[in-house]
Amino acid sequence: MQKGIRLNDGHVTYLGLLAKKDGTRRGCLSKKSSDNTKWHTKWFALLQNMLFYFESESSSRPSGLYLLEGCVCDRSPSPKPSLSAKECLEKQYYFTVSFNHENQKALELRTEDVKDCDEWVAAISHASYRNLATEHETLMQKYLHLLQIVETEKTVAKQLRQQIEDGEIEIERLKSEIAAMLKDNEKIQSNPTTAPSDDDSEIKKIKKVQSFLRGWMCRRKWKTIIQDYIRSPHAESMRKRNQVVFSMLEAEAEYVQQLHILVNNFLRPLRMAASSKKPPITHDDVSSIFLNSETIMFLHQIFYQGLKARIASWPTLVLADLFDILLPMLNIYQEFVRNHQYSLQILAHCKQNRDFDKLLKQYEAKPDCEERTLETFLTYPMFQIPRYILTLHELLAHTPHEHVERNSLDYAKSKLEELSRIMHDEVSETENIRKNLAIERMIVEGCEILLDTSQTFVRQGSLIQVPMSEKGKITRGRLGSLSLKKEGERQCFLFSKHLIICTRGSGGKLHLTKNGVVSLIDCTLIEEPEGTDDEYKSGQDMEHLDFKIVVEPKDSQSFTIILVASSRQEKSAWTSDISQCIDNIRCNGLMMNAFEENSKVTVPQMIKSDASLYCDDVDIRFSKMMNSCKVLQIRYASVERLLERLTDLRFLSIDFLNTFLHSYRVFTSADVVLDKLITIYKKPISAIPARSLELFFASSQNNKLLYGEPPKSPRASRKFSSPPPLAITKTSSPNRRRKLSLNIPIITGGKALDLAALSCSSNGYASMYSSMSPFSKTTLDINKLYVSSPITSKIPDEGEGKTDKADEVSLCKQDISVREESDNDQIQSDEAEAEVSPTKSPTTPKNVKCKNSSGFPTDQRNGDKEFVIRRAATNRVLNVLRHWVSKHSQDFETNTELKMKVISFLEEVMHDPELLTQERKAAANIIRTLTQEDPGDNQICLEEVLQMAEGGKSEPFENHSALEIAEQLTLLDHLVFKVIPYEEFFGQGWMKNDKNEKTPYIMKTTKHFNDISNLIATEILQCEDVNVRVVVIEKWVAVADICRCLHNYNAVLEITSSLNRSSIFRLKKTWLKVSKQTKTVIDKLQKLVSSEGRFKNLREALKNCDPPCVPYLGMYLTDLAFIEEGTPNYTEDNLVNFSKMRMISHIIREIRQFQQTAYKIDYQPKAALYLLDRSSVMDEEGLYEASLRIEPKVPN
Repeated sequence: MQKGIRLNDGHVTYLGLLAKKDGTRRGCLSKKSSDNTKWHTKWFALLQNMLFYFESESSSRPSGLYLLEGCVCDRSPSPKPSLSAKECLEKQYYFTVSFNHENQKALELRTEDVKDCDEWVAAISHASYRNLATEHETLMQKYLHLLQIVETEKTVAKQLRQQIEDGEIEIERLKSEIAAMLKDNEKIQSNPTTAPSDDDSEIKKIKKVQSFLRGWMCRRKWKTIIQDYIRSPHAESMRKRNQVVFSMLEAEAEYVQQLHILVNNFLRPLRMAASSKKPPITHDDVSSIFLNSETIMFLHQIFYQGLKARIASWPTLVLADLFDILLPMLNIYQEFVRNHQYSLQILAHCKQNRDFDKLLKQYEAKPDCEERTLETFLTYPMFQIPRYILTLHELLAHTPHEHVERNSLDYAKSKLEELSRIMHDEVSETENIRKNLAIERMIVEGCEILLDTSQTFVRQGSLIQVPMSEKGKITRGRLGSLSLKKEGERQCFLFSKHLIICTRGSGGKLHLTKNGVVSLIDCTLIEEPEGTDDEYKSGQDMEHLDFKIVVEPKDSQSFTIILVASSRQEKSAWTSDISQCIDNIRCNGLMMNAFEENSKVTVPQMIKSDASLYCDDVDIRFSKMMNSCKVLQIRYASVERLLERLTDLRFLSIDFLNTFLHSYRVFTSADVVLDKLITIYKKPISAIPARSLELFFASSQNNKLLYGEPPKSPRASRKFSSPPPLAITKTSSPNRRRKLSLNIPIITGGKALDLAALSCSSNGYASMYSSMSPFSKTTLDINKLYVSSPITSKIPDEGEGKTDKADEVSLCKQDISVREESDNDQIQSDEAEAEVSPTKSPTTPKNVKCKNSSGFPTDQRNGDKEFVIRRAATNRVLNVLRHWVSKHSQDFETNTELKMKVISFLEEVMHDPELLTQERKAAANIIRTLTQEDPGDNQICLEEVLQMAEGGKSEPFENHSALEIAEQLTLLDHLVFKVIPYEEFFGQGWMKNDKNEKTPYIMKTTKHFNDISNLIATEILQCEDVNVRVVVIEKWVAVADICRCLHNYNAVLEITSSLNRSSIFRLKKTWLKVSKQTKTVIDKLQKLVSSEGRFKNLREALKNCDPPCVPYLGMYLTDLAFIEEGTPNYTEDNLVNFSKMRMISHIIREIRQFQQTAYKIDYQPKAALYLLDRSSVMDEEGLYEASLRIEPKVPN
């Protein structure tokens, strides 16, 4: 039996030598042996689809041959090396050639150069001829499709031939009948003529009636056939498909108009301005801002003309060839996307030039712009490709599978989705710059700090500012009075470095208040102020909703800002974010100061040495944007890398923390996050990469001078010992308050280092990138980092007047050092009565004392660098838990097991004897927040309203005023809106089949919207008299206008959508009697809530209004669906799409801002009961029947 295949050995040898001489790819590769144990170096040569290998380059005869046709060649991951082989395997790159034969083993190869590896993979992939096989398969499918068409045509032709034959037979029969009738007629004519009888006239009438009936029956049959087709699924699908195309034409016309305005109103005028004698902008900056936007306009003008031509050939709509024209030009969009973030940065930089800013405002004031800014027009192209994807989704949904365009549309959609993923990331990364520029434009006086693109927006909202006298005391009057709430209302914007306080003027513009721009580095936050003034005590109405910010600028007099929130939840959110921003700034400065005194390297060098923070790897990808800590933002990452970033003790971005806590349920669980935090607390060394640890623990002569001898046995995990002694240095001023906003003092220099040395390096790249960013204006004042206390003047300084301690005093002057405030300190208890100190935030410790209360030797504890890391780990864990508990309390309300686990862990932390006083206080505050019942904002809840409405009898509509209905409708809408948990905004659960189980609160909001809309329509249609209907319509329009003034845009849309229903809109006699003024108000309200331009008017109104506010939830759901459709949760490598999570988090943050601010509207049972009464409300069918009854259709 034949066991092998005979080959022409000479011919194979000839081909091997030909490949060795003229092959497309040649070189040495390592080939894995058949037993998978060893690698052998061979010399390979590639000729067409044959891969020869030789023992060496000088061999004249090939050792083997591989036929590559149909194979697949891919890069493969490096195998896990043994400890001994780790060095040699780090420079190896592997790839595998897989054959499509069942019994043939894959060929495993490796190279020592990544470029060489990529070139081999590309060459082998090209030699496999898989593209030809794919094309062959496609052609075969087309061929089979054509065969089916031919068979169908043959069948039709056969049927036509049969019909022709039947017709010819029928013609012959009719001819014979005609001939017979002619013979009979001749016989009749040969007979003598008789007078026409009455029977002939009757026969004619009968024939006429028969002819009419035949025509009527024929027309009726055709009508039935047409109506059946119109109702068929195919016709419905074609109608929807045509409607999608018509909508696409309208959207494309609008987009071309936007590009036309961008080019003609901005690009070309700025080019001319750049050529003037005193140019406000250079040509390079114009090119950087606009790049290829003019080319994009020309491209879409061509695309739009093609669409119009297709519409002209309706009803045959063929679009695939249009997208075939568009797809090769997508590189233009890719260039625009890559330039978008840099474009906005250059624009922000140019706006610092007053001449340019003035010129730009002139361009934006043109009527064509419709009050839209330049950055708005620059962002429009970023959203166009995702719109095409949604349009193609709809087209494919209504395109039959056998349609000739199906495959072409599928291919176009896949290509557009690839580009869309890049665009979604770029839109997310530039959102912060656009937000800052939008706020800067709203401020009449301007605000230069917002033109610093490193500023990160954190939150905004409405707070009440308590007026202060020139002496710093609160002015007389009740703090809870209505006059204070009206006059003291401020619009506050929190950024990573500044707090901006404004008043709202006419037209929605903002005006900076006195001391309205507050630098957070100069601030001390006091969460629970306890004033001693009688005027302050009289403000009992605030119910602990106020907090104080003490500002001590370096170059001016200090002042105090007292702000009052509308609820405890809102106060907690504000104080948590402000303290986090202050901690990030202070920790960064202290860390850099302390670390540079104790190590040979700086903090930026330490972070730069860690390649995992900026180099892409198999489990993480970075974007080009930096976060508030000057570290590259994460685009994609594994769950492990996200948890690693959360617990990295060197820095923590507040934007990353908010995004992570909003979205962690998508890719992990709360137990996993908590276990990671517990692990970091117990094993803090694991939270710092090995390279940074080497730098931190590097020894030098300077270290010995400051620390003494290092500990004999480094401790890798937490051990219980007391904290080090802390001291007040001679550099401290006795007249300045403590400036630190940190949880824990830690060791620096010779005595103490602040906690930031490893935990909060929020601007780790600050010095590294300072030369790159011309926009940064915030500098860190090291003088503000020295700790001082008002009581230091009372404490005798042991260094004064003693010459034997001069060395120690001079050493202390070099360091930033603080002494721990101990519960057992006798001086603290003695002086407690002399100093009345307000209760501060856990992140803002009180003034520290200067007595050594520790029992550990100073030399030993100063040398313990691991103590620094343990303090940093404790601070990080408490910091994350504080944010988690204060901002995401529902996680613990719905999960009792998680709540008890956190409490148990915090109690364990509090029993740690090594814990510092402020750490213990912070842990106790978190436990108290978890265990106490939330008093809320004293506003009635939705359940109470529904319970009181049960069984009650409502009064008719005319018994309530428009103001009462508008207020109660606003109260109900906000109660329904504010209870929506943010978990329901993930995953498009409101569009799934089980939406009532996945998103019950969103569905309740939708039901409430529809119920109110039905109630309004029912109230109008149940009036028989036309004049009464007119009064009801005008009253509801007045309600809608009052709701607009109350910022209840949801109710405005409820009422306008009800008036636009077909059952109401068709009442022509009623609308003729509606006043012109009412119709003008309706038009204004409909324009406000119109969905045109992604609700651009409604978004502008939301941006310019002060909370409380009820937005239209459907607008945000559309944005979320837009994001979900364009990007998946995971990449092909199973990495979490964290850029997508960041976009969703930004939307959720805006929604929660409106949820947290409650209305101060009193509950009125009668009006609320009317709005909740569903007993007489009609459904859609009943409404239309009532409409026909009061105004029947007029026959044509």
